[in-house]
Amino acid sequence: MITFPCCKINLGLNIVAKRSDGYHDLETVFYPIPLCDALEIKKMDEEFPSPTPIDLKVTGNVVECDESKNLVVKAYHLLAQDYELPRVHAHLVKRIPMQAGLGGGSADAAYMIRLLDERFRLNMGNAEMERYAAKLGADCAFFIRSEIAFATGIGDILEPVDNEVNGLEGYYIALVKPDVAVSTAEAYAGVTPKKPIKSCRDIVRQPIDTWREELTNDFEESIFEKYSILSEVKEKLYNNGAVYAQMSGSGSTIFGIFGQKPKNIKELFPNMFTYCVRL
Repeated sequence: MITFPCCKINLGLNIVAKRSDGYHDLETVFYPIPLCDALEIKKMDEEFPSPTPIDLKVTGNVVECDESKNLVVKAYHLLAQDYELPRVHAHLVKRIPMQAGLGGGSADAAYMIRLLDERFRLNMGNAEMERYAAKLGADCAFFIRSEIAFATGIGDILEPVDNEVNGLEGYYIALVKPDVAVSTAEAYAGVTPKKPIKSCRDIVRQPIDTWREELTNDFEESIFEKYSILSEVKEKLYNNGAVYAQMSGSGSTIFGIFGQKPKNIKELFPNMFTYCVRL
């Protein structure tokens, strides 16, 4: 059985408070993007000599992590604590770049939960799957439904966003990721939490030509100071016709939204990961 974990962008991202547990409360709008990994599971033959109940193979983009620590494996073990699961082979094909602010690893974990639920008829339901996913990462629960959502808390409290944001349908989005990795700890270290004047949920309901002045990502200021290539990418997207451009999550992907299909994205950003699709 095969599934295709999608990625997401953040439409606005405000760090509003630091919590007593060391985490931060935030506000953001998660928007799913059809750049996908591929994940397949097969029931393992009883005679197959595997030292673990889940045998994971990762191909495609390089994943700089021990496969035993991959979130796909962690998702399997998390469910196996409460459900009787057979041993499985899993094959993950990575297309979503790592450390990109796109939620690729979180998506893989959530879709693994969905896949196990469907394949082995666990009958969990979305709410139960979201509860498990949230244990694996702050934004994992979003990918159980992969629907546009306003996220608060640490990114784990999800509310539907009214249809106004669907005005992006028909626009084109370009993703550009330079060869830069920004750690989550590094990103948060440069931010002073503050409540925004206007919620990003309200801003995304406005016409998109108002977003440039109002819809912000609090991580950009300090990260752009350290990695100037990211601000250069953002500016180049605007200079080439983007209606709106922003860094996604804590980086390092910059996305641009265009009214018309942008030309020569690959040529504009040589030696960088690029992706362009109509929404």
